[in-house]
Amino acid sequence: MASGGHSGELPEVLVLGFPWVLPSLESQFSNRFHFLKPSNSDLPLLQFLSSFAQSARALLIPGGGIQLTSAILDCLPALKLVVTTSTGLDHLDLPELRRREIDIAYAGNLFTQDVADLAVGLLIDVLMKVSAGDRFVKQGIWPSKRKFSLGLKLSGKQIGIVGLGKIGTEVAKRLEGFGCRISYNSRTKKPLVPYSYYSNVHELAANCEALIICCGLTAETRHMIDRDVMVALGKDGVIVNVGRGAIVDETELVRRLIQGELGGAGLDVFENEPEVPEELFNLDNVVLSPHVAVLTTESMVGLTQLVVENLEAFFSNKPLVTPFEDYSS
Repeated sequence: MASGGHSGELPEVLVLGFPWVLPSLESQFSNRFHFLKPSNSDLPLLQFLSSFAQSARALLIPGGGIQLTSAILDCLPALKLVVTTSTGLDHLDLPELRRREIDIAYAGNLFTQDVADLAVGLLIDVLMKVSAGDRFVKQGIWPSKRKFSLGLKLSGKQIGIVGLGKIGTEVAKRLEGFGCRISYNSRTKKPLVPYSYYSNVHELAANCEALIICCGLTAETRHMIDRDVMVALGKDGVIVNVGRGAIVDETELVRRLIQGELGGAGLDVFENEPEVPEELFNLDNVVLSPHVAVLTTESMVGLTQLVVENLEAFFSNKPLVTPFEDYSS
C-alpha cells in the first residue's frame, strides 16, 4: 500500500458520484481528509481527474450508477485504493483494478441484516397485500367497495433462495421463524446447512412457491431468472429481488406480471435504475422499492465510520478493515 499526501497536508480523496455518506464525511472528517468533488469544478470529468493524476491515491465511489472505467483509471496513474460504499461490485472493473494493483475496500457484511429484513418484508407485503391494502384505505375505496381481495399466508411456504451467501443465509434464518420450507441454489453446495440444494435455478423454481434473489450480478448471473425459470415457478409464484436488477430478465418479468402469468413481485432493484417500467405502477401484486434496502440510519452511521477506518488504514500503511480480495468474481 502507498501513503498519500505530503507532510502537513490532508490526504486527498477523489469522490465520484454522490455517496450517501458524503455529507457526513464532509461535516465530521473534513479536518482529516480533503474530499475532491468533480461537481465543484467546471472542468469535464476526465480533465478534472487528470489534474490530480500524480497526487490522488484514493477514490471514493458509491455502488451502482457511475461505472469505474478504464478511461477514468487512465487519468489516475497514482491511484492505489478504491473505496466503494456498496457490497456489490458490478460497477467496478475488477480485472483492470487487479492488473493495476489497486486495492479495494467495500462495505463487507455491514448491510446484511438490513437487506435480509427488507427481503422478507417485501415477500410479506406481496403475499398479504399490505401496500395494496394501504392504497385501498387511503384512496377512499373501502366504504364503497367493501371487499378487498384475499391475500396469502407466508407461514409454511416453500421458498427458494438464489445465492446462499451472508444475505441469503440471514433471509433463510428469518423465514425459518415462519415455518417456511427452504431450499436454495448457489455456486456450491453448503455442507453445513439443513436446506435442500438445487444445482440449477430452474429446478429450484420448479419446487418453490417464491424465489428470493440474493446473489450478486456477474456475467453468469445476468438474466439468470429468465422465461424458463419463471415458467417453472408458475403462475402463482412470487419473485423478490434484493440482489441486482439485471439478474432478472425485466422485460419478461413485466410481461408475465401483466398477463397474469406470475403471482407477484417485490422489487428493490431494477435493470435500468432509476428508470422503472411504468407498467408495474398499477399492479396490486407488485411492490416497488427504490433500491433502499441498505438505507437505514444505523447502517449509514456504520458506513461512515467504515469508510473513515479504511481510509485511515490506507494512509497509515496499515491493512484495510474490509478489503475485497476475491477478484475472480
